[in-house]
Amino acid sequence: MESLNNINALTLIFVSVLLFAIAYRFYGIFIANKVLRLNDGNTTPAVEFADGKDYVATNKNVLFGHHFAAIAAAGPLVGPVLAAQFGYLPGALWILIGCVLGGGVHDMIVLFASVRHKGQSLATIASKEIGKATGTVAGFAILFILILTLAGLSLACINAMHEASWSLFTVVITMPIAIIMGLIMRYKKNSVLFASILGGILLVAGIIGGHTLMQNPTMNGLFSWDIKTISIAIPLYGFIASVLPVWLLLVPRDYLSTYLKIGTIIMLAIGVIVIHPTIQMPAITAFVNGGGPIIGGPVLPFIFIVIACGAISGFHAVIATGTTPKMLNKEREILFVGYGAMLVEGFVALMALIAACTLMPGDYFAINTPKEAYDSFLAAHPSLHGVDIDYYSQKIGIDLYGRTGGAVSLAVGMAHIFNKIPYMDQLTAYWYNFAIMFEAVFILTAIDAGTRVGRFFLQEMLGSVVPKFNDKNWIPGIIISSLLFTFAWGYLVYTGNVNSIWPLFGISNQLLAACGLIVCTTMLIRMNRGKYALCSAIPGVFMAGITFWAGYIQVTAIYIPKGQYLLAALAVTAMVLMLIVFIGAFRKWYQLLQINTTEIDHYGEPVKELVER
Repeated sequence: MESLNNINALTLIFVSVLLFAIAYRFYGIFIANKVLRLNDGNTTPAVEFADGKDYVATNKNVLFGHHFAAIAAAGPLVGPVLAAQFGYLPGALWILIGCVLGGGVHDMIVLFASVRHKGQSLATIASKEIGKATGTVAGFAILFILILTLAGLSLACINAMHEASWSLFTVVITMPIAIIMGLIMRYKKNSVLFASILGGILLVAGIIGGHTLMQNPTMNGLFSWDIKTISIAIPLYGFIASVLPVWLLLVPRDYLSTYLKIGTIIMLAIGVIVIHPTIQMPAITAFVNGGGPIIGGPVLPFIFIVIACGAISGFHAVIATGTTPKMLNKEREILFVGYGAMLVEGFVALMALIAACTLMPGDYFAINTPKEAYDSFLAAHPSLHGVDIDYYSQKIGIDLYGRTGGAVSLAVGMAHIFNKIPYMDQLTAYWYNFAIMFEAVFILTAIDAGTRVGRFFLQEMLGSVVPKFNDKNWIPGIIISSLLFTFAWGYLVYTGNVNSIWPLFGISNQLLAACGLIVCTTMLIRMNRGKYALCSAIPGVFMAGITFWAGYIQVTAIYIPKGQYLLAALAVTAMVLMLIVFIGAFRKWYQLLQINTTEIDHYGEPVKELVER
């Protein structure tokens, strides 16, 4: 194990790029050709039901940008940073293996299933493939998890942007820039390149100019919002984004923010290549068996729920059965959009892990350990005292001790890397604030897409009671369902009652990932894919088992002993709902496997049942 300590960060980058390239070239194409049998001869929902609002055939590069921006929220940034408590090795292994064999497969198969079911939600797919009762339970479980997810993401965003005028200004200007891009791409043919260049120039100008602009007291005051103001503004933005046509705000804004996201990660990778820093965090720390100041549980099974979006994520199923399938132009683009975007997110997660682990371990723990517990932590682990944290606190201008949650340690890690590039040492505060803004943009792009998908879910569920809600063009239905859903998570954000939902989010998110894999495996079995269905069945069953294990420990060893009974109840509710879905799916697997089926590759209309329900 000693040989794995103090390795060069460049080694991890080289290994990840090589592995992801091989995975896309061979395993991704295998899933596309053999498991899913993608066929451009099939008409996609975006073409068949084109309405200019939700169903809009979109250029694959633009759609890749939207999909990546929507799925890449706080998970691939914050999760790996928090998991660094265990050492860099567990997190790196889970990101690389989980992304290739789990996350990429999950995103492809769920997107495929939704395209073959007219762009409908995972709950509707479960109803058609397994049964109405299972689909109803899945619908409630997904809606429940989505509300918690958006509330948690919003709180993380608020904590990064309140009283941070430059970061807020940069985030706000992406909206008018996106609308300009959307209008250009909508009404000027073959204009994607022009709109992309214009949007990129305006974004860079806004980022650079914003720093100077915010030196003006009037402008600084205009964009220096307190927590309550941002708590209202973010749900309001989510409501607007969910109601407006996708081509006007949501897609171009996500596409635009993709430049910032991927560009920053490339810059970070270049920084690592230039200075090739040493990984300071040990391969394995003393906290792998539990008792850490950040994550109370042991590395197994908690590594699988702490690093969610960077390896496999149920939130991706919400996007892959929400906005993305309604904009896919050709079926074979599922490989590029689904598997490709997941691999890029895995690389983002690995870069976040590297940024955190290049900090001295003492500095990492000083930032992420609550202030009230820091003295006792140092007494138990005297070797883990801060080294450079006072220097960075002075350079950045804020007290960095006890800023828990992962976002600040990631920003300091990124600033630490950029700071060592020649002639950049005077820009530490600039890099730190840029990194905070970068993280906020990651989160907001998931909020706008997640809110729109939540509206789709709620419309489908209300449509079973009031059929008029099934009309996706009925304006009152759109507004009512958007208001109800936005209020649900917006209220939690404003009251601030979900500050401790991250472990719950991890459990819920990974259960949803297992649900996506298991439900869509049912479809593959029905389509007589034979042993190829194991490609999704194995990671699905694995994620279900490992997450139930983690959930049991979280409830019995952490929530209940600390008196956090509400969180315990929410965790148990999520697990029970998903258990019902899994049992229904496994029963369906057994029924289908008992029948000597001929190959059926249904498209469009509800499945003709092979087994009487």
